[in-house]
Amino acid sequence: MCATPRYIFNPGGPTLGVTSAPVLEQEGLYFKNVSRSGVLLPFEDWRRSPEERAQDLAARLSVEEIAGLMMYSSHQMVPAMSAGPFIGTYGGKSLEESGVQPWALTDQQKKFLSEDHLRYVLAMALKDAETAANWNNEMQSLAEALPYGIPVNISSDPRHGASNAGAEYKSGGGQTSKWPEGLGMAATFDPELCEDYARIIAKEYRALGITTALSPQVDVGSDPRWMRIEDTFGAHPDLVTDMGRAYCDGLQTDPNEKDGWDAASVAAMAKHWPGGGPCEAGRDAHYPYGKFAVHPGGCQQLHFRPFLEGVFQLKGKTGKTAAIMPYYTVTWGMDPSDDNVGNSYSRHIIQDLLREQAGYEGVVCTDWGITADPDPEMDSFGSRCYGVEELTEAQRHLRILENGVDQFGGNNNIIPILEAYRLGCEKHGEEAMRARFERSAVRLLVNSFRCGLFENPYLDPTESQQTVGCEEHCKAGLEAQLKSIVMVKNNGVLPVRQRKKVYIPGRSIGKRKSFFRTELPACNLPGADRAVVEKYYDWAETPEEADFAIVFIESPLTNGGYTKETGYQPITLQYRPYTAASARAESIGQGDFRETADPNRSYRGKVGTAANEEDLDLVLNTRAAMGDKPVIVVVRMHNPCVLSELEPAADAILVDFGVQQDAMLTMIQGGAEPSGLLPVILPANMETVEAHCEDNPFDICPYTDGAGNTYDFGFGLNWSGKISDDRTKKYIKL
Repeated sequence: MCATPRYIFNPGGPTLGVTSAPVLEQEGLYFKNVSRSGVLLPFEDWRRSPEERAQDLAARLSVEEIAGLMMYSSHQMVPAMSAGPFIGTYGGKSLEESGVQPWALTDQQKKFLSEDHLRYVLAMALKDAETAANWNNEMQSLAEALPYGIPVNISSDPRHGASNAGAEYKSGGGQTSKWPEGLGMAATFDPELCEDYARIIAKEYRALGITTALSPQVDVGSDPRWMRIEDTFGAHPDLVTDMGRAYCDGLQTDPNEKDGWDAASVAAMAKHWPGGGPCEAGRDAHYPYGKFAVHPGGCQQLHFRPFLEGVFQLKGKTGKTAAIMPYYTVTWGMDPSDDNVGNSYSRHIIQDLLREQAGYEGVVCTDWGITADPDPEMDSFGSRCYGVEELTEAQRHLRILENGVDQFGGNNNIIPILEAYRLGCEKHGEEAMRARFERSAVRLLVNSFRCGLFENPYLDPTESQQTVGCEEHCKAGLEAQLKSIVMVKNNGVLPVRQRKKVYIPGRSIGKRKSFFRTELPACNLPGADRAVVEKYYDWAETPEEADFAIVFIESPLTNGGYTKETGYQPITLQYRPYTAASARAESIGQGDFRETADPNRSYRGKVGTAANEEDLDLVLNTRAAMGDKPVIVVVRMHNPCVLSELEPAADAILVDFGVQQDAMLTMIQGGAEPSGLLPVILPANMETVEAHCEDNPFDICPYTDGAGNTYDFGFGLNWSGKISDDRTKKYIKL
């Protein structure tokens, strides 16, 4: 059985969804009496503003209940796995052993909802729309039966990507429509399209029960080596600003509502304050070896702009992004106290810059897993309590709260928050700590009131199935994918309109580290899905029988700049091994308890290798085997890469920032004309990457090909030649 709500309709007001709470009638209007008081309390009165309701409810909650609101769950798999990093049990058994439905609540979910008062849940993998809707209803029904009936606010990392972005452990699709990854959306240079995209994914999110999006990622993609650059809106701060603003408006704002918010809104959590793009040498701060963000070019203001001029200045009535997530990084030298700690631990970065100077009063939530004790190994996926390792877990929570942060990402454990409250009472007095807790509770509750969760958090699974991944949404996603494809080279071989025989070689990738820093074994992959290809062309087994070839490859895949065996390494953007002869002799960011002997993180003179070096051989060997017949190269570009090694061997090069094979083959066949523009610079070589400043998006020398085309920001070709239009005139390289 699954929770079945009943619905009560208010004339000119919200529909109520109820499973257990009493309903009060006043003057012909109906209200959920989740307090079970028999009296309409201010927070139950939907005629009042979200702020009034949140203030009333926050004042009624116990410290333990507020502490529960401050927790954001770890990643939830629906149904839960019996093995792996995100396990769950059902009556102490696996899903298969228990015989329950896939949407049943796990033992762990029942506990954190009922005992720990947690109400913010991060959904990762959702089996399908029906499962997601029923799981939502199960959680909401349990929450409604608990004191004050505070509904669950489900969130999600981006889950609409058309291809598998490797930058972070992404959310499972749940049958959603498919759209370009961040760089792909940026390649359209079209903020209006981005707003339309956000409106569609908001509809699908709400149909899945998701009310908070852990997006957009408005970091300026200033360093091409950074593993998360593919989720950004590119290198130009103006483009990032416009796309981020449009995305938040699309998620949050109903222009027909007085304040912009309604039951179809999704709260946006923009990230990562104060800008995560300039990680030193491109190493990422998920890992201790990549914890430093640096600004050797003095370009910090460029990284503030997408926040100050973008997501804090929405055109729609909701005004600002509902929430902000700081990044893990130690933003080197930003704090005038010379206190080089992770961003959420920095009073200057959160309280002074974000709260006071920027005037931001929405929710601030830490990135996931920053308060637990650190892992002793540098090459680890352990806690990220950078710069405060000597503090206890409770002291870390208190320091974050003192800075003005409201919520702890990935924290299911209420005990250190309650201990932080006790420590805060000793330090500041109980009245001050109670007021501090209530301030965060109000911010957190406001978003749930705004999105209509207190009136009706329930879903109709049939309607969810009809909405998520519907034909209209999928068609719009495919059109956006086509607009995101960038053609950088064409020697007259594209489009291939006739049904010809195509040769697509398979690929080999060497062993490498996964996102979780476990070792991925070497593997062989098909070049493409034959069933998809044969919708467009005939499949040729050998180059000899083919009329042309398509070589599908990826940008270079590396180990992220560090291994336990060799220490720091360069992150290479070329396929052949690269020796960092001109790298920085002394790293800018230094200092870690795991590096007592030598704090210098330089890799000068060391060699960087790509696990998929054979992708280059694939292009060169296919060129040799095809002779004079056309060779088309499609590069799935996670990072802007050096194409000088393969460009001379290709008759055409298409850049894929995250599209389905159907979209790419449609383009190759001429079903659409290329219109995408490079949202980043494709570097001439690794030396120019090494010489550039991590915070400067445009101090890299671009590659110029044999035809004289320069692969610079804003470059792209259509069938007629170089694209020059309103977009290229608006977003001019700084």
